[in-house]
Amino acid sequence: MFIITSSPHTHSGKLTARIMLWVIVAMLPAICLQIYYFGYGVLIQAVLAVAFALFLEFLVTLLRGKTKLFYLSDFSVVLTALILAVAIPPYAPFWIILIGTFCAVILGKHVYGGLGQNLFNPAMVGYVVLLVSFPLQMSTWMPPISLLSEPPTFSDAYRLIFFGVSTDGFSLHQLTRLIDGVTQATPLDSVKTGLKANLSLEQINASPLFTRSWFAGLGWFQINLAFLFGGIFLLWKKIIHWQIPAALLATLSLLALISWLLTDNTPSPLWQLFSGATMFCAFFIATDPVTASITPRGKLVFGALTGLLIYLIRFYGGYPDGVAFAILLANICVPFIDQYTRPRVSGYGRK
Repeated sequence: MFIITSSPHTHSGKLTARIMLWVIVAMLPAICLQIYYFGYGVLIQAVLAVAFALFLEFLVTLLRGKTKLFYLSDFSVVLTALILAVAIPPYAPFWIILIGTFCAVILGKHVYGGLGQNLFNPAMVGYVVLLVSFPLQMSTWMPPISLLSEPPTFSDAYRLIFFGVSTDGFSLHQLTRLIDGVTQATPLDSVKTGLKANLSLEQINASPLFTRSWFAGLGWFQINLAFLFGGIFLLWKKIIHWQIPAALLATLSLLALISWLLTDNTPSPLWQLFSGATMFCAFFIATDPVTASITPRGKLVFGALTGLLIYLIRFYGGYPDGVAFAILLANICVPFIDQYTRPRVSGYGRK
């Protein structure tokens, strides 16, 4: 008798741990640039997030009676923690990253049964909980440290995160208030707020936060460029597929171009592409293999839908970036998208 087994009968050789490690490697240049432009707070937040995420994974392993490395060996929780850590303000209080990591790992992942069964991107679940619950802390960004007369040292960063003041006793607000024209927000937030106040783009771009070009704010353009190169590396390694990032960026670019051509006082499409978390989302968040669409046409639909939602939130919503909400809303639509974009099985007609 023949032993009947389910397909597929071949293995691609891409182990989950190896995939996660390559994605982490692709993120490292952008993380290093974030540390360069925004200081050691990025590094401290990343260490806190990864350490607490590993602890939570180990705790869940014990509670569910699994072997010691059952959840830890695939490195997925490390990637989730890193994505969340680079998304929050570098000098947010330490309890912000702990709460976000708990929500990402427990509420975004393990309540559904663990990796492969979660419906929503875990890092974005944690980020949205923080954004809705603690808007002040989540909007208090340090301007690029090159604009500061006395950039915070590692000791300053540690004390700002854990105690709220630097080694000299200055709060984050006091460290930045002497910089003319700088508000503690991202360039996307500054533009959105400025346009609502009927300021022109020229007046907004007078701030030291901006590069006075079509691209983006100081530091943000370079970081987005690093995420773009990291994404191209992942495409070259065949870790991700091209459909989602291509559809997302094309949709956002097209809609931003239409707004730019038809509306006065609107940032250019290039500015939209290299501001905020655009490239980060396109290559590292939206391409999550668990929560994104899995069919070839479905990936195009999912990417286009995410790009559309980012555009709508940025231009008409209450949040300056909108990446996290766009991803979670698109995740809801994945079963519907996959249902209607399934490839036709060879030998069967269309119904």
